[in-house]
Amino acid sequence: MGIRFIFMLTRNDKTVESAEVHLETALAEGVHHIGFKDIGLPFARLKKLNDAIKAGGATSYLEVVSLDKESEIASAKAAVDIGVDVLLGGTHVDAVLPILRATGIEYFPFPGKISGHPSVLDGSVEEIVSSAKDLTSRDGVHGLDLLAYRSPGDVEALMAAVCAATDKPVIMAGSIDNRDRVADVQKSGAAGFTVGTAALDGDYPAQAGDLSFQLQAIMKDVAEVNNHVSNVVVKNLDAAFAKFDEPWSPRVAGRINTMLLKLVKLEGAFTWHYHTIEDELFLVHRGKMLMKFRDRDEVLNPGEFIIVPHGVEHCPVALSDICEVLLLEPETTLNTGNATDQRTVRELKQV
Repeated sequence: MGIRFIFMLTRNDKTVESAEVHLETALAEGVHHIGFKDIGLPFARLKKLNDAIKAGGATSYLEVVSLDKESEIASAKAAVDIGVDVLLGGTHVDAVLPILRATGIEYFPFPGKISGHPSVLDGSVEEIVSSAKDLTSRDGVHGLDLLAYRSPGDVEALMAAVCAATDKPVIMAGSIDNRDRVADVQKSGAAGFTVGTAALDGDYPAQAGDLSFQLQAIMKDVAEVNNHVSNVVVKNLDAAFAKFDEPWSPRVAGRINTMLLKLVKLEGAFTWHYHTIEDELFLVHRGKMLMKFRDRDEVLNPGEFIIVPHGVEHCPVALSDICEVLLLEPETTLNTGNATDQRTVRELKQV
């Protein structure tokens, strides 16, 4: 699992008036984690916002930035009524835990001393780590919401120290506005991070300042630092088959988990054989193939496929001069199965 990106519908620690419009953009861009603050909009509207987030298939977050105990208690009760998935922030843990008990809401309070609006994190690394250890030792605390980039000290050292101090997930919040900071968050061992103001104000480095471009840029950077990007390009079957001529010599064209996508050219008849544990899929790309079984024969034309279960003896035959076939089978599959002969290929070439 990599770090998660949580898009906050907030600016300067307040839920924005146009939150519903921005939510539509975020959902259209495929953002899976979306949150808002307990300040900025009435709770009745936040409830509708939360319903829309969850209806869009995303996980919802409410972050508490109220500093006094009574307001935080009210926000925690509202979180239960609103039905959010995760409650972030807040510092009055002993007052909030009884409210959340048995609700199913995950709770990530702020470690350290929080002050001001927008919120800032005060204290030394040692003091914040001590607070983190105390909070995560409690039942009902699922993780931490760390205002790392709103701390005046060594942010990278702080993030690493807090993540090392607990085996519970840590979310980094506050002023993460470029790829380097996203990479630092990932390197620290954090579970995720929030971005609100930077994206809404168009400050994240992107093709343009529009929110859709901002979200695309953030998610691209997250995918890259998580190593969740694909280096596979489009392949053309005609071009791939044109790269080799040898019949009955499978070429590996791709991998799907433990399955291999193979290309093979058939000429004449192959060897009768079966596979002890592997099923095989044969898809004819060009030409015509006959699949012989002990009890019957099946003819395959271009675009048709057949699945041969393991243990079933079979013999593929090219009915055209050359028949091009795509195979999908486990990587352990030997082309001649139980019948080792001069056509057995143990080391496959790539195409």
